[in-house]
Order: sequence, then structure tokens, then C-alpha cells
Amino acid sequence: MESRSLYERALSVIPPVGKRITELGIVKAEGMYLYDENRKKYLDFGSGIGVTNVGHNHPYVNDMAKKQIDSLVHGCHNIVYYPVYVELAEKLVELMGGDYKVYFSNSGAEAVEGVIKLAKRVTKRPGIISFKRSFHGRTMGATSITASSSHYRKNYEGLLPSVYYAEYPYALRSGLTEAEEVKRCVKSLEDIFSYLIAPDQVAAIILEPIQGEGGYIVPPMEFIKEMRAICDKHGIMLIFDEVQTGFGRTGKMFAWEHYGIKPDILSVAKGIANGFPLSAMIAKKEIMDQWEEGAHGGTYGGNPVSCAAALAVIELLEGGLISNAAIMGDYFIDKLTELQTEFPSIVDIRGKGLMIGIEFFDEKGEPDKKIASIVQKIALDKGLLLLVCGVDKNVIRFIPPTIVKKEEIDEAISIIRTSLEEAYSSILPKIGG
Repeated sequence: MESRSLYERALSVIPPVGKRITELGIVKAEGMYLYDENRKKYLDFGSGIGVTNVGHNHPYVNDMAKKQIDSLVHGCHNIVYYPVYVELAEKLVELMGGDYKVYFSNSGAEAVEGVIKLAKRVTKRPGIISFKRSFHGRTMGATSITASSSHYRKNYEGLLPSVYYAEYPYALRSGLTEAEEVKRCVKSLEDIFSYLIAPDQVAAIILEPIQGEGGYIVPPMEFIKEMRAICDKHGIMLIFDEVQTGFGRTGKMFAWEHYGIKPDILSVAKGIANGFPLSAMIAKKEIMDQWEEGAHGGTYGGNPVSCAAALAVIELLEGGLISNAAIMGDYFIDKLTELQTEFPSIVDIRGKGLMIGIEFFDEKGEPDKKIASIVQKIALDKGLLLLVCGVDKNVIRFIPPTIVKKEEIDEAISIIRTSLEEAYSSILPKIGG
């Protein structure tokens, strides 16, 4: 019998680039929980980075996938049509309110690559505007429009040309009012038009309707309205990257619904199929109809098994899990707000639905990466899996599956409270002396 852990075995065959944030070897998952090779149980508030939105190994999703395996595993969407591919595309168009078309790929980064190509091909313009602290993926094009860490770009320069970065609203850091912060960010975009690239040379503005890796930052409604207005004025495509915010995560099917503003183009992945590899580019019909034959492609996109899983996921979400995400999200924020009264180093609690972040500052008013990291480690030892994010890695993000119940949120809050107490009493100076 192999005596080494999965982590130890991996070290000899997997490069450092494949390093995980834990050393856990997971052999089973069900619902809200992960089980490691030592039979220890973990409450999962990371959902595989927002992927298992209806819980691990959901029986209905798995049953639909198994049924599809018995009829067709691969058909190749470059060669033939098959039922679940068309049915899923029809469903996504319905969710968008009609007048859109869909193209399937495999991963979030691949969808992002596709939406960039689509915008550039149709507008015949070279420029792409992204935002500081954004994250869009690790492939070359997606890396080119990502600005949440220079580490992601190091030694890969030069990347995609004609990419520019505007400011994304983050009033907590700027010290401005919400209205002043929106004005500052719009001004940064206008400066790009004035000094770097004329607006009639910009193909698209791409943004996350809630920034993910950048810190779970929720922009003001007015900012999204301004982006729509600017794009309309200059004939620029507005792209929403909803790879992390899509499929019930924010208490709506898509985050754009919170603002009532539809994008021209949308990239989705992660929660779409609950762990089966799938992503999609969704764009207005008049845009997609200009994407001529052979301008894009791929072998595995829209895999039949993944499409069957996605149809099951959407059925579950519409059947009550989106509503549960909204209700449990409000409950979770209330509990975190109570926790904040005990630990004033929590300077902000923000999010929508079950996409929630808490940000830590130290006693000097600086981002506190150390406390976030220590709490994450202590919580893991106590059986709660948490993830961090933010440019300074001082934000703990909560992305539990949409099936989460009050009891599981209460369990998580209890572990977080204990982890904070232990961190401050044994490792860091106590708050207040």
C-alpha cells in the first residue's frame, strides 16, 4: 500500500506551477463537504473556486451526465449537431431574454479568448480596455487583459498589444465617496481616450460585474451605467466576464441582472456545469451573425456530457437554489457583521448572494495579508476550507454552494470566530492591547 500522501507523490511528477493552496488529498466529495485520504471531513466554502454551485456530486446532475454517456460522449461541434448542445444554447438565449447566440468552449480563459477575438473581428478595431485588479485567465490573451498581479505576466511579455487599463471603483481604498470614486474611474477611461487610443479604435471594454480575484469588489450601479453609456456613444462592445459571477452565484442567474444592464458579449464558465468542463460565449445575435465560418473553433467545446450536466444545473438553480443563494447570502452577511463587532480588523464586508468577501486592515490602517492567511490555515485545521483573494491577499472570500443552509453557515462562522481568536491571542497582538 502506498504510504506517501497524494501531495508527496505529486511533488515528483507535477511542476511547481501546479502548486495548490493546500496539501489536501481529496478522495470524495458530497454536497457541502470534502473528504481527504485520511477520512477527515471539510466544510467547503470555496466550491472549487466557484464551480460546484449546486454542491459536490449533486445526484441529479450526475444522473443526467450518466444518461448522456450512454448515448453520446463526443460528437465534435465542428462536425455534427446533437440535442443537448442545441438545447443548452436555446436555454442560455432564453435566460438572456432572446436575441443572443451562443458558442461553447471548455474553460473560462478559453471563453475570454473567444470574446476578445469576436469583438476585434466584428469591429475591426485593435484596442481592448480592461481594468486594474481584473482577472480574466492564464492563457496569453486572457493574461494580457489581466491586471491583478504582475506575477501572472512576468516573463510572458510582450503580450497582446493595444490593451489599456482603466480604474475600477474601490472607494474603501481611495477614501472617496462612492460618487467621487465613480467620477475618478470614468475620468481614467476618458484619459485613455485622450492620451493613448481614440475611442473609435477600441473594440471592447471588458469588465467583471463584481471583481473576483481582485478582491470581491462590488461596483456602484452608476459605474456600470456609465460603462454602458460610453460604449453606446463610441460603438464599443461592452463585455461582461461572468466566469465567476454566473449561474446563481450572486443570487441572480447572472450578475448583470443586479444592474439591469445587458452586455453585448458575455463570457461564462465555472458554475455552468458543476465541475464538468464547459464554458460559453454569449453575444447579441447581430454580433454573432458577423462571426463568419472558420473565424474561431475548437475540438471539445460543448461536450455532450458537460452540456447535459449544465442543463441539470440550470434546472436546479431555477428550481429554488438561486433564491436560496440570495436568502442565505443575506443571512451570511448578517452573521459576518456580528463578527465584525468582535474583530474591528474586519474593515469591510461586501458581496451579493453567496459571493462575499471580508477585508482585513491592521492597526496602522494597512491591508493585513498576514491575518487573512493565518485565519485560512487555522480554519482548514478545524475542517473549514476558505480561499483568499485581493491584490494584497487580505480578503477572505466565501463562495459556498447554493445548497448551503443556515446550520452550515453557523458552523463556518463558529470556526472563523475561533480561528480569529486563536490568531490574535497566540500569534498576533490582541486588538485593543
